[in-house]
Amino acid sequence: MIKTLRPKDYNEVLHVGHYFRTGVPVAIDLTQLADDVAKQLVDFCAGLICGRGGDMQRLDRKLFLLQPPAQPRIAAAHIPDLAHIAD
Repeated sequence: MIKTLRPKDYNEVLHVGHYFRTGVPVAIDLTQLADDVAKQLVDFCAGLICGRGGDMQRLDRKLFLLQPPAQPRIAAAHIPDLAHIAD
């Protein structure tokens, strides 16, 4: 499932963050926003990606896809009871 959002103002970044943090990829259509507001929202998304991991792809001039990080794989060496098992 991919959540598509078409924010009408900057205050709707809360929805972007909510879906991204819950592991849902988010397609953001910024065509309804002025360029300066769209830039602020993209800056927020870049910070979200930097802080939480994941990826952001530009699909078109004002269309972006945010993909949350995959669930991290925990190596056996990081679990005390399984440290003797090699990956």
